Amino acid sequence: MSSMSASTGDGEPCTPLDNAKEEVSGPTCTGDNSKHESSICSGSSEIKSRAVVKYCAAPPPTSYALLQEKTDLKLPPANWLRENPQLGSAGTTILGSSSKSKPFSSFGMAYEFIDCIGDDVDVVSDSENIKKLLKIPYSKSHLSMAVHRVGRTLLLDELDIQELFMRSSQTGDWTWLKEFYQRLIDQKWQRKKKSKEHWYQKAILSKFLYYSINGNGAAEPQSDGLNEGEEESGAEEFSSSWPTAFTSTTSNAEESEAPKQESVTVDSSFALGQVTSVPKEQNLPTIFNEGENGQGLRNDFVRNIMWTFEDIHMLVGSNMPIFGGGRYPAVSLRLRDNNKPINILTGIDYWLDNLMCNVPELVMCFHVNGIVQKYEMIKTEDIPHLENSTFSTRVVKDIAQNVLSFLKSNCTKEGHTYWLFKASGSDIVKLYDLTTLCEEAEEEKYQNPFTLPVAVLLYKVASNLMLKARQNKKHYGTIRTLLLNCVKLLDQDRHPQIIASAHYMLSELFQLDEPLEEDGGESLRAGGSEDSYSDEDREEEEEEEDLTEDSDDNGSYSNCSSLQDDSKAVAVIRSVGELSVPEKYRSTHQIRPSCAFPVSQDKEERCRLVLSYVLKGLKAVDGSIKKESDLPAADPNTPIPLKYEDRSATGACATEKGISLLLERAAGPLQGDQKHTTRSGMIPGSWQHHMKLKLFFKASKAYCVLSDAATNLLKYGRALRYIKLSLQCYDAYCSVSGTLHPHVLLFHSQCLSLCGDIQLMLAQNANNRAAYLEEYSYQTKEDQEILHSLHRESSCQAFSMATDLAMDPEYQLFVSSKCYEAAYELLVSEPLKDLTSDQLSQVLKRLGNIRNEMGVYYMNQAAAMQAEKEVKKSVSAAEQEMWKKSFGFFEKGMKDFEAIGDCTNTALLLCNTGRLMRICAQAHCNLSGNEGRGEFSPEEALYYNKAIDYYLQAMKALASREKHSAVWDSVNWELSTTYFTLATLLQDYAPVSRKAQEQIEREVTEAMMKSLKYCDLQTDSARQPLYQYRAATIHHRLASMYHSCFRNQVGDEHLRKQHRSLAELHYSKAVSLFLSLKDAPCELLRTLLERVAFAEFTMAGQNSSTAKLKSLTGAIEIMTETRHAFQLIHKELQEEQTQLNEPDSAESAESSDVANGPMAGLNLQEVMKLIGVFEPSFSFLLLQVIKLMTTAKRKPSNKDEELMKTYKNVYSKLLRAEKNAPLVSRVELYVELLQQLTQRTGSDDTGARKP
Repeated sequence: MSSMSASTGDGEPCTPLDNAKEEVSGPTCTGDNSKHESSICSGSSEIKSRAVVKYCAAPPPTSYALLQEKTDLKLPPANWLRENPQLGSAGTTILGSSSKSKPFSSFGMAYEFIDCIGDDVDVVSDSENIKKLLKIPYSKSHLSMAVHRVGRTLLLDELDIQELFMRSSQTGDWTWLKEFYQRLIDQKWQRKKKSKEHWYQKAILSKFLYYSINGNGAAEPQSDGLNEGEEESGAEEFSSSWPTAFTSTTSNAEESEAPKQESVTVDSSFALGQVTSVPKEQNLPTIFNEGENGQGLRNDFVRNIMWTFEDIHMLVGSNMPIFGGGRYPAVSLRLRDNNKPINILTGIDYWLDNLMCNVPELVMCFHVNGIVQKYEMIKTEDIPHLENSTFSTRVVKDIAQNVLSFLKSNCTKEGHTYWLFKASGSDIVKLYDLTTLCEEAEEEKYQNPFTLPVAVLLYKVASNLMLKARQNKKHYGTIRTLLLNCVKLLDQDRHPQIIASAHYMLSELFQLDEPLEEDGGESLRAGGSEDSYSDEDREEEEEEEDLTEDSDDNGSYSNCSSLQDDSKAVAVIRSVGELSVPEKYRSTHQIRPSCAFPVSQDKEERCRLVLSYVLKGLKAVDGSIKKESDLPAADPNTPIPLKYEDRSATGACATEKGISLLLERAAGPLQGDQKHTTRSGMIPGSWQHHMKLKLFFKASKAYCVLSDAATNLLKYGRALRYIKLSLQCYDAYCSVSGTLHPHVLLFHSQCLSLCGDIQLMLAQNANNRAAYLEEYSYQTKEDQEILHSLHRESSCQAFSMATDLAMDPEYQLFVSSKCYEAAYELLVSEPLKDLTSDQLSQVLKRLGNIRNEMGVYYMNQAAAMQAEKEVKKSVSAAEQEMWKKSFGFFEKGMKDFEAIGDCTNTALLLCNTGRLMRICAQAHCNLSGNEGRGEFSPEEALYYNKAIDYYLQAMKALASREKHSAVWDSVNWELSTTYFTLATLLQDYAPVSRKAQEQIEREVTEAMMKSLKYCDLQTDSARQPLYQYRAATIHHRLASMYHSCFRNQVGDEHLRKQHRSLAELHYSKAVSLFLSLKDAPCELLRTLLERVAFAEFTMAGQNSSTAKLKSLTGAIEIMTETRHAFQLIHKELQEEQTQLNEPDSAESAESSDVANGPMAGLNLQEVMKLIGVFEPSFSFLLLQVIKLMTTAKRKPSNKDEELMKTYKNVYSKLLRAEKNAPLVSRVELYVELLQQLTQRTGSDDTGARKP
């Protein structure tokens, strides 16, 4: 035999439960918070046993008094039954007068060690129940236990049928069970009194233990020979631990014990209001009406031990007295009748008691008829081998594993009460589902008294797991299963607080502000804890048996059991002998999840689920409020209208009052006297008050998430309805809340910001108003009922101005901006100013955006007014008002973007302000009667220059194209356009009355060159053709201007040469750019004709025929370049002709116009006008060159003669051409004639493109 080892290493501190309790561990109960492990070996098979004391109420053990031989235990000691602080609750125990049965003892332990319940522990029970279960195959006694499941944990309690049936006549609680028992098990049941021998043994034991207490004057303490004279000096100060396991305490004893906490405190988020246990009106002790001050729900054990037996983890309650001192720091003390040998039942009792309490030795005092005979010390590991009491520890281990497997496989439903029953003398063990039997009872009075303790325990375990779930979402499924089972057990009228809190916790399981993760989804989908109710890894057994081996105290149980009740049993063990077979009942199947239901990944469905839980919670709270206010009796089934208004007739000023209310409400709740009841009659600070706050806030969050999801789906009517409901929930929250915490204000700013987004989207999508109105007006029954609950506390009108569906875009933009402003005011308020840097930047960005939108809206209004004026007069006051509003919003928007360093959006607003300046400039153009517009005015110049300044600021804000290429290109284009428009107006409507010609030309040139500077011809983009066209137009205009200057310049020859040179240069560049465009034939033709005219004018000033001939030849070469323009014109004319000849010509023509863009299509009138210039000019050139060549003095060369023939041939064809021929034919002729000239003169495409 190996000796029992007690290791004091492996320290692990435990958390004290309250001031009256301190966890201690180890065999000496010295409070050293250590784990103590023991290992018992039986033969070659080792039994693993490990005990950790979680809590001990007894003082450190002291040595026991060794009674002298012949001491008469029938005589009471002087200290018998006296109250003694060292004795704890046992001090006034009178022979077990209190009932032995405590049907809720396991619940008392579970409440105290809530962390262990549900997963870590297999069994919670009284040590007596454990022993009784493990002795089933050896004992003929009856067995009656209640079994409850919470997660993986089974709670076992003795179900004393005799005691309960006595009470059923008084309370009616167990009448249905009594009827069932009498009908199917024992038809002749009657109560039998306990024998005199039973009470005699109780009295002898009680007196013996009092005699054994040191230092009380009852017996002279003697030095124990086994202790070798080592007696603790503190013997008088400390006595043995004696809340005995043999008898139960009375109510007085319970009251004298140090107070113990009735519930484990949970996070206030999930507490039942501010109370962590059941409310006073639902206080557990008063519900069971047992006449014992509710002792059943208290942890009345002297010590609670976490006992691991093999692979079974048990939380055990024990009252066994432990003595100590000397070499043997921990021994258990037993009294035996010398005439009765120890049998196997007693041996198992003693062995298990010592294992569970980690006591290495047993001291046995033998007596004969109450006269002490002798003492004997037995080591714990030797107990299984005592004479007449030999048993196999391995068999006991197998029994434990089989019983646990049997119970776990069959007690599968959380919230159900199972009854494990074996009749006296029977080998058959049956398991009944009492909850199902109770539900079959017809009358409402039939109730299961276990219901409320089970429900509260389920709630407490869920609350405790909820704290862990914040770090680990794998608990979510378990929590939901626990809470749903809890709610099923309770009546809403009687226990509204638990039901409301449970539904709130259910709603909290859904994370609305983040996507559902895979693991979280799986755990919720599978029902969590129940899908892991597999018995593959663990088994468990627990039992209760009197320490005395005769076990015949309750002779009321029948010796035989009819098999007719098998149909009612959930499971049956046909023979207790089966429990000794290793792994006979080892479970191999997966326990079905009873509350599993799919959890959608869809955010909207999750929100709807949350709202359903919130609604149930609100109903529970509303139903519990006794005092009804004078509210009208609204029908929750009647829809509460979500009105909309068409505000087009009312200006923004009419809404200022409503918006000011919005800002007031956003800043915080209306500070009323919170001492008075709320509108519905709630008392501030009550559990109803706290719960409503939580539920209102959760509903507000759920509706906000729904609104955001609808916004993403472009369902803006639905989104507005949801954000309205969210803000109504918040309004009700404010109505019942005294103060608003920063996280609430932060969430509210998000709601207002989202509301602003939705109103902005509605303003921008005015075409779908009918669909949005239909979405907005729809309402579910659930929403109606939640609104009904909200209206019990508030009118919910504080945010109606912000959430009404208006028909006027201007008003919607206005409301949107006010929502953003309210959100901004919240974020910069004192409670939030240091917490919200990220959100503040987002709101500022939205503010900048809405102000840009409003600026653009008023700018477009001004442009529309300008376009609608039939006769342009002076600028109207309405237009100026629009400009001011637009400019004001742009300015505010720029400040918002500058505050967050958003240079890109700042540049965009500067660009829009530049556009506004151009609209102002256009409004100031001068009109001169019916002759069209007059000279370019100073006001126009002022606004165009302001526009240029804003565009330059935008370029400066961006710094480089790399920062944001699209915005940079847009600003660049607008700047080039503005310079070009300014130059064009200066050139076409020159202010000659105010400025000299030279100054105007200088300003035009400067503006044109700046416009050219910003024409990005290098970057490959969609705007590149537009830039090319503009650059070509600028060169053409500059060439025309220098051409004009050259013609009109008199006197300064140097200046004339300069103008001539510049004109040639710009004509050349213009021609080159127009040629590259391929879609500007008219512009190319006009430029070339002007260039020919410039050459003709140059020739007119020449006197030498040779010089004239050279100039004429050059002019004809320029004229031949028009062939490219005529080829393009001819191609387009043919395409138009082809389209007209097709059957679906109209459609084709229309699609062609759309496809080819703004420069597509020929202006036939322009073509005819240019041909009218081309023909005479071409004829004149040919005629002049023929004349000069004919009258030339020198003899012409062969080449000259050939050239002369070509000129004459072309001239002849041109003269004979039919003037009324179709345009296509005429253009074909021009192309043919120009082609002939090209071949003879040597001009080609390449040469034509040279500048």
